[in-house]
Amino acid sequence: MLFATLEHILTHISFSTISIVITIHLITLLVHELRGLRDSSEKGMIATFFSITGFLVSRWVSSGHFPLSNLYESLIFLSWTLYILHTIPKIQNSKNDLSTITTPSTILTQGFATSGLLTEMHQSTILVPALQSQWLMMHVSMMLLSYATLLCGSLLSAALLIIRFRNSFDFFSLKKNVLRKTFFFSEIEYLYAKRSALKNTSFPVFPNYYKYQLTERLDSWSYRVISLGFTLLTVGILCGAVWANEAWGSYWNWDPKETWAFITWTIFAIYLHSRTNPNWKGTNSALVASIGFLIIWICYFGINLLGIGLHSYGSFTLPSK
Repeated sequence: MLFATLEHILTHISFSTISIVITIHLITLLVHELRGLRDSSEKGMIATFFSITGFLVSRWVSSGHFPLSNLYESLIFLSWTLYILHTIPKIQNSKNDLSTITTPSTILTQGFATSGLLTEMHQSTILVPALQSQWLMMHVSMMLLSYATLLCGSLLSAALLIIRFRNSFDFFSLKKNVLRKTFFFSEIEYLYAKRSALKNTSFPVFPNYYKYQLTERLDSWSYRVISLGFTLLTVGILCGAVWANEAWGSYWNWDPKETWAFITWTIFAIYLHSRTNPNWKGTNSALVASIGFLIIWICYFGINLLGIGLHSYGSFTLPSK
């Protein structure tokens, strides 16, 4: 009862805080000069991170197993992972564009986990026999870590495509100023241009020089983040294969979740391979990564919507009474 009350309090604190952060973030997208609001948003992210951490620890202690047994817990852990990625640039005290991607991602994930699922789905459930293994924490955590990392890398690639091709269409050209303040991808371009304008350049630059610098920076960050995510995904799939052999007697069963995990792995393997070809760097490889963004959500959510296969315990189903 004590842990249930604590989880309830922490959930409401995190949801209330994230609602405030959403409002602040939308305001800062429209009015970039409000530095104080941006700092408040960062403080709200920190408060939400500690609330989610407390929730996961409380759920772990009360249930007796790592909190990754259902969709709600996996979403909370995914949100927590995105918070970790968000804080990495802050810890390193380096200015980069990753936080501009992770902030909306963590907000949307946390918001959906808290308010998008039925309350009954928030309850901790007894592990089915197949999940009663030490591989639960290793396999599922690696997969969710890889999902979060690959999603961030894919969004960086999508931002690269939007910035590079935005002026190629009349729709974007006619509403350039509106889009600059509406899409969070464009916040990257604004912040980078503002930062670059403060630099004292004593040499002539060609048109769109800073735009070129920005796209190159996004391409580099996307490659680094996706490389990390691909490594985590590979480890997660290998751990899952070993676990499957212990639980079901076979390393691979072509279960829908396994099949789409393999498709996800293949897409990002193609992305990394395309990076070895200079002609495919930049726009072409970013397009592959953007496709990977959709594939990840199909693998994570799409299969859960069907509720079929050996991984059906992670679906949109209510816990049995």
